[in-house]
Amino acid sequence: MTYGYQTAQAMGESCEAIALGTANKAADMGIYGADKVHHVADGGLDKLDSQVYAAVIANATKQLGATVVVMTHTSTGKSILGRLAARLNAGSVPGVNALPVVDGGTFSVRKPVFSGKAFANVAINSDIKLISVMGNSMQPAEVGGAAEVAALSVDVPASRTTVKEVSRMEGVTPLPEAELVVSAGRGMKGPENWGIIEELANELGATTACSRPVSDVGWRPHHEHVGQTGIAIRPNLYIAAGISGAIQHLAGVNSSKTIVVINKDPEAPFFKAADYGVVGDLFDVVPALTEAIRKHKQG
Repeated sequence: MTYGYQTAQAMGESCEAIALGTANKAADMGIYGADKVHHVADGGLDKLDSQVYAAVIANATKQLGATVVVMTHTSTGKSILGRLAARLNAGSVPGVNALPVVDGGTFSVRKPVFSGKAFANVAINSDIKLISVMGNSMQPAEVGGAAEVAALSVDVPASRTTVKEVSRMEGVTPLPEAELVVSAGRGMKGPENWGIIEELANELGATTACSRPVSDVGWRPHHEHVGQTGIAIRPNLYIAAGISGAIQHLAGVNSSKTIVVINKDPEAPFFKAADYGVVGDLFDVVPALTEAIRKHKQG
């Protein structure tokens, strides 16, 4: 919403939102910039079907005369963006990480390419422009109050997908959305030692992660693997303990705003990418860091 609001301000347009299915707090989107919320209150939209969602959003876009459509670069956004672009004959750019540049008749956005090693500025020339925004690209900003919520009537096609079960992780922020991440690698020597990483993460309110070799040998679940072949993350703080920093790992974490590396090898490649580095045995450093954070919180 913050991205959409600031984009609308740059274009001299209004920022309006679409809510699909059950949306009890739809008016709250006005806090982050929505002038109005259009609610498609069809219970069938409570379960995600990317084909149905794309059809509904396309119909709403045409009905409302929208020129820019913004969504999140999550598994949901990724599954919708391409379908929506085909339906609207619109140019689309996935995974942008900065506000668009609007200058006269041009509209361009920036996105990371080559596993985050470079950035591309992409101009969108179509009448309707589609964007998905990388997580943690900008801080939410409260700019208003509750928005008007109005019913929107659009055709909702029947779903061809049956959702039999929905399983959600509880109590842990998923890695793509985490602002604080504590990660470890083979330097942990075994899964039985992971408790010190979990203690540090608990004190920080962080999500845990690991390198690929750790998940490959079964020390940690695969959904914690960050890197080029795992999950790409962009937290505000990434703490890496006992990870050498191979290029494949760096490709998935180099968009982190602050990187702290703990390794007893002063020649570890990861130190070249670190904002802060601690040369020392992680079995000494990590517990000491956890205790220092605990005392800081208490004091």
